[in-house]
Amino acid sequence: MTPTKLPSPNFRVLFLNDTARNGGPGRSLHTVLAHLDPAVIHRTVLLPRRGEISELLEQTHAADQIVFEPAWVENIVEPWTRPMSRADFAAPWPLRALRALGNVGRMAVAVARLARRVRRGGYSVIYCNGTTADFVGGLVARMTGVPAIWHVRYTWLPPALTGLHAWLAGQRAVARIVCVSSAAAALVSECGLKVTVINNGVDTDAFAPGRSQRLLRAELGLSDDTVIFGSHGRVLPRKGYVEMVQAACVALGRLTSDERRRCHFAIVGDTPQDFRPDHVAECRRLADTLGIASYVSFVGFRPDVRPYISDWDVSVVPSVYPDPLPRAVLESMAMGKPVIAFDVGGIAEMLGPGEGTLLPGKPADVTAMALAFVRYFRDPALRARQGRAAAQRAVRDFSARTHAARIEAEILATARRPRRATRRLQPPLAA
Repeated sequence: MTPTKLPSPNFRVLFLNDTARNGGPGRSLHTVLAHLDPAVIHRTVLLPRRGEISELLEQTHAADQIVFEPAWVENIVEPWTRPMSRADFAAPWPLRALRALGNVGRMAVAVARLARRVRRGGYSVIYCNGTTADFVGGLVARMTGVPAIWHVRYTWLPPALTGLHAWLAGQRAVARIVCVSSAAAALVSECGLKVTVINNGVDTDAFAPGRSQRLLRAELGLSDDTVIFGSHGRVLPRKGYVEMVQAACVALGRLTSDERRRCHFAIVGDTPQDFRPDHVAECRRLADTLGIASYVSFVGFRPDVRPYISDWDVSVVPSVYPDPLPRAVLESMAMGKPVIAFDVGGIAEMLGPGEGTLLPGKPADVTAMALAFVRYFRDPALRARQGRAAAQRAVRDFSARTHAARIEAEILATARRPRRATRRLQPPLAA
């Protein structure tokens, strides 16, 4: 029998992701790509280089084509021939200045080559995923006449860039602006009807309770009766791991000696090489200084976090900045874990009162977090009840399929919009 030939996709879309390393934006893009209809949308993904995101896309066949733009700069002082390492921050300042100057030129080359690729590739839409991707995609859209969609996954910009960002956001070339939360939408509040809020989605089948094996207790040598408070994500100062370690210290001081024996804190993640200093090392030193190093484990980066989330009892998302919509909350909820988090950014848009605990976040209330640790430790029924509610909410409101369907609708509406003529770039002088 001759196999049925699938129709060619109606629309070619170029997805820009501005970093090759693992992180929330890249994994969120993967979730979208994996659930778009390939019979309708041809998915080309452009990355700066090979890395964790390209490996994930290749392993899951979530992209029809992956291309790389080696002139795309991920850090302004990175070397010209290799990815950034933390040691590069200590390079002599004349070398860093030279690299920065050269990287401005490299990025100009990347923009020009990207515009040429868009013109020749027959793309219907440029989908911009990430802060730098939004700027670059907006410029290229204006240069080529191919409309751009911004996916705004941030709540703050350097003051020097706010003027250019506002100008680009207001351009007709940026046809739609998808924001992950109302907190993120505040950055583009003047753009009116082109702005829509679509919360992130999670593959609730892949992250279903009991679906994944359990590895954490075996790796750490913890008994089955140990109550584990776990957290996963990039370990950066704004992610609140100093506050989490401080709260752990206060909580352990309120437990009996037997309770302390059965209480543990685990952090899965690392500090990327293009950030300084190594915040994992800073948090380790803090735990050691506070005398709780034996109760706090820094597991490091794991490409698949599910076997670790599966093995802890309560998730902690300790961000202390306006975190737009951290995937850690959704992934934990989907796996049936109650979540403790500070009420910052878009977290309250995901987490209801029966699915975890929102703590005062302005400023971050470390004592309140410590008391929450003690309460959840001593109340297994609370953990179970809220975990079930969290999983149900994730399935109901944050399904990846529903999320991708809404994104696909934005893409198709943009692709079918009448094209405009290209215009010469005239950004505001203030930008």
